[in-house]
Amino acid sequence: MLPVSSPALILTVGVLQQIRRALFDNPFAGIHTLDWFDWAMLVPYFGLLFILSIYGVHRYEIIRTYFKYRKKLPTEPPTRFEQLPRITVQLPLYNERYVVERLIEEIAKMDYPRDLLQIQVLDDSTDETHAFAERLVASYQATGLPIEYHHRTHREGFKAGALQEGLETATGELIAVFDADFVPPHDFLMRTVHFFADPQVGTVQTRWSYLNRDSNVLTEIQAILLDGHFVLEHCARYGRGLFFNFNGTAGMLRRRMIEDAGGWQHDTLTEDSDLSYRAQLKGWKFVYLPALDCPSELPVEMHGFQVQQFRWAKGLTQVARKLLPAILRAKIPLRTKVEAVMHLTPNISYPMMMVVSALMLPVMICRFYMGWFQMVFLDLPLIIASFWSISAFYVLAERELFPRTWKRTFFLLPALMAVGVGLTVINTRAVFEALLGIRSGFVRTPKYAIDKRRPGLESVKYRRKSGWLPFIEIAIGTYFLAMAAFAIEIYNFFSLPFLLLFVSGYYWAGFSTLIQEHRDRLRAARARRLAVVEAARS
Repeated sequence: MLPVSSPALILTVGVLQQIRRALFDNPFAGIHTLDWFDWAMLVPYFGLLFILSIYGVHRYEIIRTYFKYRKKLPTEPPTRFEQLPRITVQLPLYNERYVVERLIEEIAKMDYPRDLLQIQVLDDSTDETHAFAERLVASYQATGLPIEYHHRTHREGFKAGALQEGLETATGELIAVFDADFVPPHDFLMRTVHFFADPQVGTVQTRWSYLNRDSNVLTEIQAILLDGHFVLEHCARYGRGLFFNFNGTAGMLRRRMIEDAGGWQHDTLTEDSDLSYRAQLKGWKFVYLPALDCPSELPVEMHGFQVQQFRWAKGLTQVARKLLPAILRAKIPLRTKVEAVMHLTPNISYPMMMVVSALMLPVMICRFYMGWFQMVFLDLPLIIASFWSISAFYVLAERELFPRTWKRTFFLLPALMAVGVGLTVINTRAVFEALLGIRSGFVRTPKYAIDKRRPGLESVKYRRKSGWLPFIEIAIGTYFLAMAAFAIEIYNFFSLPFLLLFVSGYYWAGFSTLIQEHRDRLRAARARRLAVVEAARS
């Protein structure tokens, strides 16, 4: 115990008094007194940043949990079937002209007894994919492949409706699902089926990998974002015995589990997460196999990526609204409930970021006289919790997956954060629509079978128009550019990197979409001219 006259004690008391005065008595050291406007700006600004930092701290917890359990994840099933069960492979399609041939070709090569296999092509297409896929299936049927073609003339329930309708004629005890842009390995069924020898296992999910990861910076960023989910989140949740979700594809489900959980339901846009939580609340076990990867294709354009993220953000928020009350009432461990809340609600960060963005300029004006002391004690903890957690999360995921090349991720971090900024507007809309109960259709993400052999886009027919979105993004980017100029004027260089990150994110999203749509119009006009010339010649 220190004596009263100890210099260390005197220094400690003095520092504590200085902190109290700096943070609470007069934050502007006598130069400026906070008035009602200052408080009206600062309280919500730092309150929202605090909430956002909670999700950042959760990333650190995911990292800690991952490293604790990563070596305990299974690579082989504990028991095996003596007699293999029947499997139905479901391939849901909607206007997938460019990838359907590749998909069926790979499915036909799967290593599993033909007398125990059923392949269902569940096609809701409204374009030439319908006729093309039907002919393709007929040609494989002629070779003896147990494949069936089912076409719906409506899209009731979208993908969930197609999968549920397919169950009516499915003969398999187990159901494997693959989206149209996936290329499953030939041993996929044999490497997953034996985990179902445990009668409590309801789902086996595998890790996604990416055929066109290196197509451009955007696809590389998407791959890193998804790697964080499949490497850290899934491993941490599964390793600790928490709830995690089937990702809608590249996995296998027990039919009895689907039926016990209430079947595929289409009142959310993420029917996979919805079914996952309903099934786990019923007591079914989920298994995750990170060692088994299933290649897929990433969107190569910003707006296509945004449309995909809109669907996922809205769907996950819908699932939260639908199931969180039941999850919180359920007789499951508190840790499982907390993780479910963190898993299902992260997209509320997007509207929060919109509010923070709007407040940034008035807060910068309010804090004009604020010194380094307040910056350190208010800003630094929030930066560590938010921005540093993002960096650590994705860098560690890449280090685990690519131990030789992971350092490149450091150079991609600014682009990764800029892409996240570029999702703010569209995902804010997604969250509000979900919370307000506004229904919308299942908008597919266009895929074109792009790989090293086919590096270009063949058609623009599947791309949706962006409408007002890029103009709003450019306007917000310009707002942040004005803030960056103001920061330079008042010598607030501390905030400049963050402001420029927002400028680049919004400008990237807005201008890249407009440029791509302009190219699409030129390409379409060229195609029309060629068609006219060909018609004149004939």
